[in-house]
Amino acid sequence: EYDGERNSAGERHGRGKAQLPNGDTYDGEYEHSLRNGQGTYRFKNGARYIGQYLQNKKHGHGVFFYPDGSKYEGSWVNDQKHGYGEYTYANGDTYAGEWFNNYRHGQGTYVYKDTGSKYVGGWVNGNQEGEAELIHLNHRYRGKFLNG
Repeated sequence: EYDGERNSAGERHGRGKAQLPNGDTYDGEYEHSLRNGQGTYRFKNGARYIGQYLQNKKHGHGVFFYPDGSKYEGSWVNDQKHGYGEYTYANGDTYAGEWFNNYRHGQGTYVYKDTGSKYVGGWVNGNQEGEAELIHLNHRYRGKFLNG
């Protein structure tokens, strides 16, 4: 079901709202029947994405709210977390840094809420790796990490 603007070819084009067959909804901009530009996508499982699209994929800046209460705000490329972003996990831990193809990758800071400890340094495919510093309340480790 679609309510919104169309172009001369009858395609969804401009601003519109759609109710998808799977129960999800989208309210935002379209270009030639594809989500393109700014929009809000609500998943029937409770997840929600507010941000930019390019050819039906999350692309640009956006915020994704997950059903478990976690949240990612940052850069997206081709439906993947990619570039700089901040993730708040359901347990209160946070990560602020670089992402590559949905993984923590590059430089970033991970803060463990329960202990207050902080990892500042390199990441490779989601694992702590490379030069880094692990800072605890009463001591710290500075050096290399490999595979977490």
